[in-house]
Amino acid sequence: MDKTVANLATAVAGIEDGMTVMIGGFGGAGSPIELIHALIDRFLATGHPKDLTIINNNAGNGHVGLAALIEAGMVKKLICSFPRSADPVVFTDLYLAGKIELELVPQGTLAERIRAGGAGIPAFYTPTSYGTDLAKGKPVEEFEGRAYVRERWLKADVALVKAETADTHGNLTYRAAARNFNPLMCMAAALTVAQARRVVPAGGIDPEIVITPGIFVQQVVEVADPQQEEDLNRANAVYPGVA
Repeated sequence: MDKTVANLATAVAGIEDGMTVMIGGFGGAGSPIELIHALIDRFLATGHPKDLTIINNNAGNGHVGLAALIEAGMVKKLICSFPRSADPVVFTDLYLAGKIELELVPQGTLAERIRAGGAGIPAFYTPTSYGTDLAKGKPVEEFEGRAYVRERWLKADVALVKAETADTHGNLTYRAAARNFNPLMCMAAALTVAQARRVVPAGGIDPEIVITPGIFVQQVVEVADPQQEEDLNRANAVYPGVA
């Protein structure tokens, strides 16, 4: 039942070419920077994984975290709500050059598609995108006089998430707004890898405050002093080095 792994490299070793990977976070809040950078390290050393489909709220900022993953050439397709955020230059340049695909999803719909994936609900109806380009080609039905668009669930091979505290059984808590998409993604992925600021023995978290039960988490790695995307961008950081 001990789900802890020794290091970040081991934590991302199971991600293979062509997989769909959910990455938690809302901008920098709750973004598993160290897991993302470990995945980049593996790619630079081995050439794998590549051709990934990434599901995230945005398209990354600056040259760290998700933006660095895209810049490394590892991502084939991005499914997100906000491809235009504070500094999405990496994604923007690649998209305009036709080197990366984009599936744009309204934010509430994105959250619900992920939740549906975790709950085993293949499809649901929402009025959000009706009458827009995002609804083209999708089934539409009318309920109580209003048109609704049918949306499909989102599931992933792997979810990379950031927690505040984990126990060795994979139970997780989150810090404030860092909670965001992370719990939903844990439920919607076949394999969830969580980095946590602190890992405690089983029973070390009050069951009343567990947010993600350990049944949804397969691997846990401790990152005692995690980096924050916004801090790195203010320092003009580039991962893995100078651009």
